[in-house]
Amino acid sequence: MKVIALSLLALALSHTASAADGLVTKVSRHSVAATMDRIESIAKEKGMAIFARIDHAAGAKEVGMKMPAAQVMIFGNPKGGTPLMLASPGAALDLPLRVAVWEDAQGKVWASYNSVSFVQSRHNITGKDELVKNLDSALDAITNKALE
Repeated sequence: MKVIALSLLALALSHTASAADGLVTKVSRHSVAATMDRIESIAKEKGMAIFARIDHAAGAKEVGMKMPAAQVMIFGNPKGGTPLMLASPGAALDLPLRVAVWEDAQGKVWASYNSVSFVQSRHNITGKDELVKNLDSALDAITNKALE
């Protein structure tokens, strides 16, 4: 039983996990700030704009609360997101792309994001499969490189 439990734990902590709800979560070897710096740098190299970077832990500190390091970055390229929002204006709730990088209670750092295919499904976007596939691949490549 112990071997099974350890195997399940190892699987849960694997490099990439993708749930049916579209959430993709990957472990990072770097701090929250360093991971986010790496994601930002790689996204810029790929021609993406950085629209916002939000430090949730800093916000919590401003109101007298404490939380582990956690940041969200909103980024993208209108060439990719605009066609999806034209197909379904409600997709603007999920676009531009965003990545959350956060530290858990054990000090392990994670990066999480919604897959673009989930956004497509959630907003019933049709006729954009190739674009969605390309955006999913780009997001996967950016996060994988940043987490190395």
